[in-house]
Amino acid sequence: MRLTFTDEQQQFQRVAAEFAASRLAPLAASIDETGLFPRDLLAPLGALGLLGVTVPRAWGGAGRDYVAYALALEALARESAVVAVIASVNNSLVAEPLAQFGTDAQKHAWLERLATGRALGAFALSEEHAGTDAANQQTRATFDGTGHRISGRKVWVANAEAADVVIVFAATQPDLEHRGITAFLVPLDTPGITTRVRADSLGVRGLGCLDLEFDDVHVDSSQVLGAPGAGFAVARWALDGGRVAIAAQALGVGQAALDEAVAHARHRVAFGQAISNYQAIQWMLADVATDLDAARMLTWKAAAAKDTQERCSLEASMAKLAASEAAHRAADRAMQVLASAGYRRGSKVERLFRDVRATEIYQGTSEVQRMIIAANILAG
Repeated sequence: MRLTFTDEQQQFQRVAAEFAASRLAPLAASIDETGLFPRDLLAPLGALGLLGVTVPRAWGGAGRDYVAYALALEALARESAVVAVIASVNNSLVAEPLAQFGTDAQKHAWLERLATGRALGAFALSEEHAGTDAANQQTRATFDGTGHRISGRKVWVANAEAADVVIVFAATQPDLEHRGITAFLVPLDTPGITTRVRADSLGVRGLGCLDLEFDDVHVDSSQVLGAPGAGFAVARWALDGGRVAIAAQALGVGQAALDEAVAHARHRVAFGQAISNYQAIQWMLADVATDLDAARMLTWKAAAAKDTQERCSLEASMAKLAASEAAHRAADRAMQVLASAGYRRGSKVERLFRDVRATEIYQGTSEVQRMIIAANILAG
């Protein structure tokens, strides 16, 4: 078997890497320090196709495949995990399900704007008691004759601070559990929506995470995304892509940590020689490099599956599990190699260590990924 990338895939990876080096690297530390959402980056991200990577060119997107998308996200995340997540939410969780399930009217209203950076999307699935148990939606959407009225609270909604539209999941037939959930496309300036600031997070600071409260918010029938009652299927489809994206993001952070560790090991002298000469350091670096490359293969496999299969839940979960845990180990080992230089508040490795931890939590914890993988292999 020969692993090669097309010229188009490699070119898109280079575009993302050059943008990351020139625009993101100088800002990453300040984004983390201030926790401010980097609004000024949305337009240039959109102009490069990084907010609508797989959206067809006819709708303003870059028209690339998922492998190119994964390569680009890893490149972004090497310099800024925050910006990589902002892009992945808009791509995988909003623009892609809109392209897949949206009506022509919905696409005309939102898709080109989302893909070009003239609008930003958010994804409101999680609740206080509906994170891992996503089917346990307490947000309700009650039919009122012309549409629905949504009431409830969504938590940890990334991009919400700057978003123009949000995909909201609500129970329209609570007795049916996951078969009674509907997805709605809701502009964030709709009357009845209140935003609440979240408590500060450990890492990936600057995502614009807010809680959204819906108080009898009216949406008409044209705002249903996909079929009524099929919202859980929409969410699962979107999360397949989202998990491939998080795997790529984790790899970028993990690779950045490895790069820091290698550079430090080459230049740090102890007992008269560079610490890279010591087997203890070499074995840590070797293990991290092997872990990351193995996870990278799974991520590319999952990205290819996303391009060719209707569902890729098994591949996406394997990729996210392997990449997030390998990247966490990479950041941990990098901090060990740098020792006090890495443990210092404000060091790059310290930021990477905090940022990478989230990849084992959002869009399904590592435990959830193991449940999905086990369910798939046991089903044969």
